[in-house]
Amino acid sequence: MWKIAIIDDERQVLRGMRRAIPWDDLGAEWAGEALNGEDGLEMIRNACPDIVITDLYMPVMSGLDMMEQLRQEGFQGKIIIFSGYSDFEHARQALRFQVSDYVSKPISLPTLKSILTKVIQELEVEEEKRARQWELECKMTLYEPFVEKEWVRSAAVGTLDHAYKDSTRLPPSYLYWQERKHVTVGIDLIRDERARCLSVSDWNLFRFAVSNIACEVARKVFPELEYTELHSTRSLLIIHPGPEHPEELENKLEELGIRLNDSIGGYLKLVTRIGIGGVKDTWMKLSDSTEEAFRAMDQRVLRVVSAHEVYRYRENSSEPGSVALFPVKFSYKLATAMKTSQEAEAHQLVLEYITEMKKQEGMSQGYVQMLGSELWGIITYSLYESGFVLDDLFTNDQIAKEISSLIVPDQLANWLMDKITRICSSRQWKGSSKHRQVVDFMTSYIHEHYAEELTLAELSDKVFISRNHLSIIFKNITGETFNNYLTRVRIEKARELLIERKMLVYEVAERVGYKNIPYFSTLFKKITGMNPTELIKS
Repeated sequence: MWKIAIIDDERQVLRGMRRAIPWDDLGAEWAGEALNGEDGLEMIRNACPDIVITDLYMPVMSGLDMMEQLRQEGFQGKIIIFSGYSDFEHARQALRFQVSDYVSKPISLPTLKSILTKVIQELEVEEEKRARQWELECKMTLYEPFVEKEWVRSAAVGTLDHAYKDSTRLPPSYLYWQERKHVTVGIDLIRDERARCLSVSDWNLFRFAVSNIACEVARKVFPELEYTELHSTRSLLIIHPGPEHPEELENKLEELGIRLNDSIGGYLKLVTRIGIGGVKDTWMKLSDSTEEAFRAMDQRVLRVVSAHEVYRYRENSSEPGSVALFPVKFSYKLATAMKTSQEAEAHQLVLEYITEMKKQEGMSQGYVQMLGSELWGIITYSLYESGFVLDDLFTNDQIAKEISSLIVPDQLANWLMDKITRICSSRQWKGSSKHRQVVDFMTSYIHEHYAEELTLAELSDKVFISRNHLSIIFKNITGETFNNYLTRVRIEKARELLIERKMLVYEVAERVGYKNIPYFSTLFKKITGMNPTELIKS
């Protein structure tokens, strides 16, 4: 209900106005009245009306003085002047106080209703704008941690907008970057037979587990770091070392690479390849270190020790004229373009990449086909991460046959762009790309807040989609229900904590969101095949 206050020095006018206003028709209610500007000011402060109808000429304090004081105090309501005088000078002065209307006494009932209807419509429009603004602010607050993570990833990959490559534009959480050196450690999960058999939800859980293991192992050596996922099988540790001697820092980085290799392999039975980039004096060269880390593992020139796939980058260690097969920035941008169905962007990236690769001498038919196979891998794996499998559009045999027919780079470019167009125009992909973004947000949110009391209803409020519809979307894309996914995330984290043997079973259960210990043990055995105490003993 909209609240209306009336201020006039004639009691008869006050009574008449209260009777004349069609309160129910307007969806309004009486908020208060006063006989002069001073009392009116106090009444408005207490009642906070949406609309004030006031006379100008009143004892003690005039309507103009009252309005001036109200606006100085920040009163945002509508003001209608209802005066027995047609005074142009006062009307002109009243405009300074954002008056909605200036009406001379007497006034007819239809005119009064028309004026109030117009003012209330203005209020409704403003209320709707405020609601939208509030909703936007809520979304921004909700998404802020994810926006910061995207900023970190963009800085590390080299896709950060030029305007942000300035120390004054660092997010508050990362201001310390200005005072430190920086180095990156790339992690690549090898797509062996076991990894290829993982479902989308399983793959998300493994990536979640990799992030936990990588951060835990790295923080024992380097307390200040960030972890970010890139595309498909690749992720990155961004390390900000202290004032170590260069040789000492090199040894610590190599030891970290070996421990990452051992820990991820030991806990998850996943094969990894680790690359260590060069140390940079400024965060604005962070993307150079990222490229170096993955170039080191791609070219496999400087292996740290023979028993581990850990590689270091060194200046001039590559063959003269050699370039990275798939620069991190290019791979990341191509994967992102495909995930978001940006056909034109994907086409442009492919054309620019093939044009650059053509500058290399001696691109044989075999090399062209190898490029085609690897580029197709980036595309299909990025879509697979989002839950979109291309089996309905292309068979593996068909793709293999088409790649084997490619001879020159231009054929490769045309072939890839044709496939990109067919994928992006697919009804199945077009209709669900927005849903995939919602589910990406949901899975990220679950991994951030798994220990809290999470419900699908709570997340439906955050993404502004009904609970039932959101349940269907989540199941279609991940292949399992929201509750099953949340349970598996919690149990995976519990398994990691139990393996560390630093906490008792009941402490682990509480840490991952379970207060009922028997229920936790039952779920744990159902998912892992053994109860918590058996895992600790083994």
